[in-house]
Amino acid sequence: MTERDDHELLAEYTCTGSEAAFGALVARYVNLVHSTAWRFTRNPHHAEEITQAVFIILARKAGGLRRGMVLPGWLYQTARLTAANFVKGEIRRQLREQEACMQSTLTDPEPAAWEQIAPLLDEAMGQLGETDRNAIVLRFFENKTVPEVAATLKLNEAAAHKRMSRAVDKLRKLFNKRGVTLTVTVIAGVVAANSVQAAPVALAKSVTAIAMTKGVAASSSTLTLMKGALKIMAWTKAKTAIVIGAGMLLAAGTTTVVVEKYIAAKQYAVAQEPWSDVGAATPGAALQSLAWALAHDQFGRAQELVQWDEKGLAYGGDTTIQHQVTLMSILAPALKDIESFRILTITSTQQPDEVIVKIEKTFKNRRIVPFAVTAKLRRVGGQWRAVGNIEYFEGGSVSMLLPFTGSF
Repeated sequence: MTERDDHELLAEYTCTGSEAAFGALVARYVNLVHSTAWRFTRNPHHAEEITQAVFIILARKAGGLRRGMVLPGWLYQTARLTAANFVKGEIRRQLREQEACMQSTLTDPEPAAWEQIAPLLDEAMGQLGETDRNAIVLRFFENKTVPEVAATLKLNEAAAHKRMSRAVDKLRKLFNKRGVTLTVTVIAGVVAANSVQAAPVALAKSVTAIAMTKGVAASSSTLTLMKGALKIMAWTKAKTAIVIGAGMLLAAGTTTVVVEKYIAAKQYAVAQEPWSDVGAATPGAALQSLAWALAHDQFGRAQELVQWDEKGLAYGGDTTIQHQVTLMSILAPALKDIESFRILTITSTQQPDEVIVKIEKTFKNRRIVPFAVTAKLRRVGGQWRAVGNIEYFEGGSVSMLLPFTGSF
């Protein structure tokens, strides 16, 4: 019988809740996930808990994963982010100690290559692009053949081989910056031989049983770990594009504003914490209502006050959830240190019913940062909404420009 591929198993689990299908995926990749967690923690209990959290995340997000997604690459990245979040500052301390130890043994004519690579591998993998990381995971973690890697990445064999070679060379350069000098051949060989080891025999069965409940039966510590990982995953997708996008919008604000008078700031009262929902009939009211909604965990109301402009490839999951995760994980925490804000200027853009707003904010320590925040608002059906932009790209990357740019 031909072995069913990952997406067939995911589809069966999503449509029918099949434990057998999900269990097959767990059995297929539990070693990959557990080995990644083990490299971070070196603790059997912590590694198993991270593994459990990763597969609960898979169970919850299975229906929203885009078609064509490389599942082992996605699981590896999820495991890496979950483990990194778990150990936080501790892993940095361990890396410093391990680096110091390695520096003292570099004069050894035959150092143990894996002992040098292991503490740095996952950090280096995190600095690769998604396609490079997928190529490494498939070829050297999962030990797929070049034709298999090419088929999964939808490349011809020559292009797949070049992609893998370049990806390993990027790892070599990253290791070299950390004082570990090895050839591409040595790196490829030791990663293929050591990166994935067998997980405990009973782990796949227990992971499947708990993940099938989507976390209901999980321990509180596992649920806390999972929630933290989901926030890190959302932030990781958005943070680079946010910085770039914010600069683009600020630049656009200086070139697309038409010559119209500024609306006097005195027409707008200072909005203070605790803010209130004052509707959205004016740009000022809409911003105050949005601040209230975010500060008080009213994310449904916040969603009503944001106009998301989307383009690019269709997103594979529920975009409403994607937007709310963005609001919760990025905008809402930023309001914790804000005591008040007031609108300084409102100018029209070249688009009808659209304005650019500049805001002065006051922190709870009374420090004022003028012109630090810019927002674009658009009138939709008589109500004003803060405008955010989302663009989806092939390979699953997402560029997000939030309603507030600058540092709210």
